[in-house]
Amino acid sequence: MVASLMCLSVSTKYYQFLLSFGVLGGLSACCLFTPSVSTIGHWFNRRQGLATGLACTAGGIGGILFSFITLYLAPKIGFPWTMRIIAFISLGMCSVACLTLQTRPSAVVVPGPTQKDAKNKKKKPGLAACLRKAIDFKPLAHDRAYLATTIAVFLIEFAVFLPITYISSAAIATGQGIGRQHAYRLIALLNVGSVPGRALPNYLSDRFGRFNVMIVTALVCAILVFGIWLPPTVLETASEAALTAFAVLFGFWSGAAISLTPVCIAQVSKVEEIGRRVGTCFSISSFGALVGVPIGGAIVDASGGGFTGLVVFSGCFYVLALGGFVVARFVAGPRMIAAVY
Repeated sequence: MVASLMCLSVSTKYYQFLLSFGVLGGLSACCLFTPSVSTIGHWFNRRQGLATGLACTAGGIGGILFSFITLYLAPKIGFPWTMRIIAFISLGMCSVACLTLQTRPSAVVVPGPTQKDAKNKKKKPGLAACLRKAIDFKPLAHDRAYLATTIAVFLIEFAVFLPITYISSAAIATGQGIGRQHAYRLIALLNVGSVPGRALPNYLSDRFGRFNVMIVTALVCAILVFGIWLPPTVLETASEAALTAFAVLFGFWSGAAISLTPVCIAQVSKVEEIGRRVGTCFSISSFGALVGVPIGGAIVDASGGGFTGLVVFSGCFYVLALGGFVVARFVAGPRMIAAVY
């Protein structure tokens, strides 16, 4: 991750940005996030939602910190050194994380050696073998609860990154009197909302059910997109107050898409399978984020720079995500509506 940011600081061409931050940074972020949230499942059960939510609030805090560093420091010292400062901060944080992150050995079942392993004990496992152990698609074929949860997570991941990516661009295009500085500040305000939004829904999920809370958050996000973001976008009369309110509220209610989805996966998995299943689910869901943002950009281009189609597209996928979690809730858990699951 540090190498990614350092390479980003000296990038000047599009392919350099894509390779440094898009490819290397994306791989690094996944390799940091997935085992971290999976490890929490080794140590917590009844309050796993709250523990994961508290851990994930760091993402919102980092989003605020790094957004303001970029916004206010880059004009003074330049983009390259701003990225290097962020890289040095990441170096310190990741060093502490690598020294303190610990699995629970008693929660992980380690199979004994087989005859085949004994014959090949001198051979080091290759990359393909490591990937087969880290990502396992076989449970999707015979575990309906895990399959339904994976589809629901894919849909929510597809939907959540559209407003996050395009809220500043939409504010500049449709806002009345909204300066670029405040438009870019909306990202930081969205992260301000996501800090409590990653903890409070997770706390409630331990009492009212993880899937139940995900259904509520997906419903509220769909309402926010269609009720607050869409009307001023259609009329091209978006005010600073309306967009600020949407950014903070959406940041709060969309936080569960990051912090609560791994808890839902853990709920339909055995303890020793959590890491592999979370990694598999997010590897599939990553394609939603990968294709969703370019599709959103294509919709904006096809609309002549208008953002109405993008907002409707985002809201529709939140409705699909809502349906996905409703289906997963009844496939994985009890059929009673009032049941805690």
